[in-house]
Amino acid sequence: MQKTTHIVRFFAVTTLAPVVLLTLGALFGGVWAVAGFLYMTALAYALDQLIALATQPENPEAEFPDANALSAILALAHFALLPLAVWALSNGQFAFWERVFVFFGMGLFFGQVSNSNAHEMVHRSDRTLRRLGTWVYITLLFGHHATAHVRVHHRYAASPEDPNSAPLGMSYYRFLPRAWFGSFKAGLRAENAMRQRAGSTDLHPYALYLGGAVACLGLAFVIGGFTGVIKYILLAGYASAQLMLSDYVQHYGLRRREISEGRYDPVGPEHSWNSPQWFTSLLMLNAPRHSDHHAHPMKPYPALEITDGMPQLPRSLPAMATLALIPPLWRKVMDPRVARLVQMRGSPPEA
Repeated sequence: MQKTTHIVRFFAVTTLAPVVLLTLGALFGGVWAVAGFLYMTALAYALDQLIALATQPENPEAEFPDANALSAILALAHFALLPLAVWALSNGQFAFWERVFVFFGMGLFFGQVSNSNAHEMVHRSDRTLRRLGTWVYITLLFGHHATAHVRVHHRYAASPEDPNSAPLGMSYYRFLPRAWFGSFKAGLRAENAMRQRAGSTDLHPYALYLGGAVACLGLAFVIGGFTGVIKYILLAGYASAQLMLSDYVQHYGLRRREISEGRYDPVGPEHSWNSPQWFTSLLMLNAPRHSDHHAHPMKPYPALEITDGMPQLPRSLPAMATLALIPPLWRKVMDPRVARLVQMRGSPPEA
């Protein structure tokens, strides 16, 4: 237990440090606004390149109660930072350049840390953690992801049935609307089918997702008027776009073999891209160790591993996400890697 506690401390320091910097930036602007932004960008990239840090537990299947506690703390920090960001961006007390750094610093935190944390929590067996994760998504106006990710993406990842798995050659800009609207509809179909089988009459989760979003928009109006609503929508949109950018990068071009109509080979380690860089893995709660997550969705994030045979990205997940915004460069780097995997493993050609 002492070793696992030691491991979780790395995640805690890495993920909570930007909370402090971003809070100071939203309250005082100036150098603090710049510091929060730089932590989420230049510092993260630089530290990934400088050193490698081994944080593998001796027993990777062990429980990590401290990891759950950190997830809860990060969720509560998210609920405090989001209205603070709306206030800082809409109250007019900061110069334009300060608001730019606050927006991007906060947006990167919501997109990379809050999304990764919510993703972790919706997979937990504890109902409180699942609800916290769902509400993080709701406050980012992306509540349906709590259903679509678990009931659609994990079932159909790396197949044409999954709107969040990009086929070879598709740009991120074509993928983005497909992923957002496609996951909304696919998640709704899956939820309705499950409720029908169970004969459920409980509140429909989509009513919670949409009603919660309306309530959050109302709170944004109370904080900053119409300006606050606009800034809130932009922040939530920026954060959600990063989540879908992660999905785009982590499954780009990888496909499972269809064994019969609508049925595919099981998801394997070869169906997700991974990145081993230590700092951004800590910052994103090991989300870049994606193959292991798909193989063991309930495994606590400190226990996720990268092993031989898992497809590797040439740079960290945030760095590759940035490259994906430039489709010609992205395809130049990634398409040959997909082709080599197809040739080496006899994977099915892209559909």
